[in-house]
Amino acid sequence: MNRTLKHSISFIFFGLILYSCSITKHIPEGERLYTGAKIEIESDSIIKNEEDLKTELETILRPEPNSKFLGMHLGLYYYYKNQKENPGFINKWLYKQVGEKPVYQSSVNAFEVEAVLRNRLENKGFFYSTATSSFEEKENEASANYQLKITEPYKMERFQVDSMPTQLYKDIKKVIKSSPFQENMRFDLSNMKLERQRIDTRLKQKGYYNLNPDFFIFEADTNQYDNKRFDLFLKLKAEVPEKATIPYRISKINVLANYDIQDSTYIKPERFNNKNYIQDSLFIEPKYLDEFITLKEGELYSPETSKNTARRLSKIGAYKYVNIQYKEIDSLLTDSLGILEANIFLSPLTNRAVRLELQAVTKSNNYTGPHLALTYSNRNVFKGGETLNISTNLGYESQFGSDDDAGLSSVELGLTTELIFPRVLFPVKINTDFFKYSIPKTKTSLSLNYLNRSELYTLLSGSGQFGYSWNANKFITYQFNPISVSYTRLSNTTDEFEAILDDNLYLQQSFDQQFISGMTFSFTYNEMVDTNDPNQFYLNTTLDVAGNSISLLGQETTSGEPKEFLGLEYAQYAKADLDFRFHLNFGKDRAQTLATRLFAGYGMPYGNSEVIPYVKQYFSGGPYSVRAFKTRSLGPGTYDDDSDDDSDATYWDQTGNIKLEANIEYRFPLFSFFKGAVFADAGNIWNSKANSVFDGEDKFTSNFINEFGMGTGVGLHIDIQGFVIRFDLAAPFHDPSLEEGKRWDFKADEPVLNFAIGYSF
Repeated sequence: MNRTLKHSISFIFFGLILYSCSITKHIPEGERLYTGAKIEIESDSIIKNEEDLKTELETILRPEPNSKFLGMHLGLYYYYKNQKENPGFINKWLYKQVGEKPVYQSSVNAFEVEAVLRNRLENKGFFYSTATSSFEEKENEASANYQLKITEPYKMERFQVDSMPTQLYKDIKKVIKSSPFQENMRFDLSNMKLERQRIDTRLKQKGYYNLNPDFFIFEADTNQYDNKRFDLFLKLKAEVPEKATIPYRISKINVLANYDIQDSTYIKPERFNNKNYIQDSLFIEPKYLDEFITLKEGELYSPETSKNTARRLSKIGAYKYVNIQYKEIDSLLTDSLGILEANIFLSPLTNRAVRLELQAVTKSNNYTGPHLALTYSNRNVFKGGETLNISTNLGYESQFGSDDDAGLSSVELGLTTELIFPRVLFPVKINTDFFKYSIPKTKTSLSLNYLNRSELYTLLSGSGQFGYSWNANKFITYQFNPISVSYTRLSNTTDEFEAILDDNLYLQQSFDQQFISGMTFSFTYNEMVDTNDPNQFYLNTTLDVAGNSISLLGQETTSGEPKEFLGLEYAQYAKADLDFRFHLNFGKDRAQTLATRLFAGYGMPYGNSEVIPYVKQYFSGGPYSVRAFKTRSLGPGTYDDDSDDDSDATYWDQTGNIKLEANIEYRFPLFSFFKGAVFADAGNIWNSKANSVFDGEDKFTSNFINEFGMGTGVGLHIDIQGFVIRFDLAAPFHDPSLEEGKRWDFKADEPVLNFAIGYSF
């Protein structure tokens, strides 16, 4: 062992001794630090899933010991440091973040824990089990041992329903046919509670409006057996209201489509499709509103149908709130059926709105600057819940942290008109009952855009889309655009940019494809909407196909040249993206997050195209990608952009039709709105066919893993209720553009500062 390594080990060992002393010297005399407890099980029979039972029992052990990090009580350490007369700002801050009060042996009430363990075992069917405890003591530490002697559990012989009112008895008998309770099932109180809730839910769907799971009780009878067997009976508790034992039917549905809580003037209802529509002035026509309401007169009450109706109505986007209330008609109550009147209160939003926004915008190409946006909205333009949005924007952008090189600033003007129908527009009528969670929306849009890149070119573009979007459930969203058309016209090109195009046929072809006509489909599974979930998954897949249908109308004007439509060269390609993310939220109030992301994309030109259009190609590097490399400076492949006389021209052609990226980031609170981050990124782009400009260095091969650009860094995030301003400082430690053998080099002296709005993943 060399001398340097020996010194390092000695230093670490000495540091651990100092840390240990700094903890133990603060422990009061007569006390020991409590380090936790373990459970030992002794049973007189085989316990099914014994490890699961042990794990569950361990969750009720109290108190919990002080936490450890790499074998050290850091929280406890900073607690003791903070007890000093002048602990200092850093120690105060660290205590606030990770500090913990000490847990001593005297804090452990072993007799109470024994009682809780015995109670939990009885709830699991292990009656007459025993629990004892002892402590294992060291000089400054102590741990608890709990010894459990578990008896053979009680098992069920029969499960049956006790006497109840006739109608309720019949319906419960049908429900318990699908009960998970089977012969030889171990007595388990938690399973009984779950079964009680299941029965209540199923009966609610059968109209039992006033039923409550607490009205039911399970009783176990062991009198007929002497071998730890029991019969289980489901009963109604005493004094359960008679109303709870009968189903309810909806006799009338009133829809107050323009409800104002301040105005209760009586309005004569309009009868439509067996519903009463009440509105003092026409807001939404009943024929449009009716398909969102799944409640029907004459049907039994169902909370699921009620929730579906409320959710579908709220998705229209024209109402401030939706409230469904039920009124019991006591005069029509019988001993076998109750009657309900459903009242749907719909309070509209203001029809018209104008919004002016001054934004600080950052884009994936690293352009940053102010944008002024003016939006006019009409939320009910045709009295059918349609939303019309007309937006104009004016923006100036410049690349943050770059020199004043050509092409690094721009002026943008845009106009977008969007019309959203809260229903399916299709030549053939579609049954909306198929979409239980929400009715698809039909979206149409037209946009015009003017973009001037300083000293390079002017780009005029227009686009139009027609498609559908809908939520299958809380987490899943689909978007399908069968019509997606865009047109771009490159003009006012400078000599410098023309030279770039002349030197790169690949880039020139990607700009020549002015007309794109195709369709897109996107599937998104997003658990990020559930902020209470500690484990959040996100998956987005997008398929973009262009040129199939338009190719039927294309004409070959010059032999050997691409076909044209209306005098325009059109693109043909297929492109697929996969974006997967996982967030692990932990710590106090789950304020800390470990965020990960994997991205894969592939674009394939075919038919009329040798390359996919420039606007559809991938690039790598920048604040939303591999942050240790400037935007578009990474790849393709092992290409070195410094090899061509230090020209900035490569900024435009460092694109590819294949992209792979992986990111990991640890986010943690600092103070107030400020959060910190530590991250690592890896990725690159490639071409499936080598571009002669890159001398074959850009082609995707089986060696792609060794061609990842990799970097790491730290970040400062300002997070104000979801609005995030992000500063990330990163440096590369693996650069694929360098020669093999020289790529692994942490260039901490060459960091890249990224500024962005919003999280990258």
